[in-house]
Amino acid sequence: MSVIEVSELRKFYGGRAVVDGVSFAVEEGEIFGILGPNGAGKTTTVECVEGLRIPDAGRVRVTGLDPVADHARVARILGAQLQESELQAKLTVGEALELYSTFYERPLDWRPLAERLGLTQKLTTRFGKLSGGQKQRLFIALALVGNPRVVVLDELTTGLDPRARRDTWELIEDVRAGGVTVLLVTHFMEEAQRLCDRIAVIDKGRVAALDTPAGLIRRSAGATVISFTPSAPLDAHELNALPALASIEDRDGRLTLSGTDETVNAVITLLARRHVTAHQLRVVDATLDDAFLDLTKTDTQEATA
Repeated sequence: MSVIEVSELRKFYGGRAVVDGVSFAVEEGEIFGILGPNGAGKTTTVECVEGLRIPDAGRVRVTGLDPVADHARVARILGAQLQESELQAKLTVGEALELYSTFYERPLDWRPLAERLGLTQKLTTRFGKLSGGQKQRLFIALALVGNPRVVVLDELTTGLDPRARRDTWELIEDVRAGGVTVLLVTHFMEEAQRLCDRIAVIDKGRVAALDTPAGLIRRSAGATVISFTPSAPLDAHELNALPALASIEDRDGRLTLSGTDETVNAVITLLARRHVTAHQLRVVDATLDDAFLDLTKTDTQEATA
């Protein structure tokens, strides 16, 4: 069952389409990621899902409810950690958690949640005295304290150190294991690759691709990269005729070829046939970073390519 449905969503600012026909569906219990360059329309899209912005066209539903027309009902089942948030400077961490828990019929016990997010020692600290990372952890706690069915997390771990980031990832995995559907906006490719079941890449207000992390990586122009320095020159025509070759670069005698596993096998066969030794041979699989860069090339980059 689709918990979140977005169909042909459009949002304009100053006559310009910031979101231009975005469509996707998030299934129950799924961690669904949204990736994209700055200004691609990611935050505007999820703010329409949260009912914080009114779409100019298209359809958005959360468990079958309209986030704008049925905002009060959606607010009871949807938790949100916004990209930018503030609280009153004199409000303490404990007061904020206690206050937010009163907004819901069946909230979580916020004390274990605070412990899990490393906030127990900060319960009496005023919001204005918290560091950026501590504020971020508090907002994650506030998004989860209502025991939501759906949670939207926009830039989940921005400002967190590597240890806190990984601890937060484990928390989100536990939240999903408890049956919560997660819509995650992130700039961290490692985060998306670890957490997300599927990812929508949004570029220039449109969905450029929608697939699993592994599926997006397979779409990369060079899913596998092999680099080496040959002991003797190789024929350029033979190299360019390699199967599934996406690109080839010769930098001061060191060759870097991108393609697929088939390309790598063909290179090894060619080296053996020509009795050429590959010095400093390295084979690396493409990452989500590579797929993201391929899918979000600028007009200038596409023209250059």
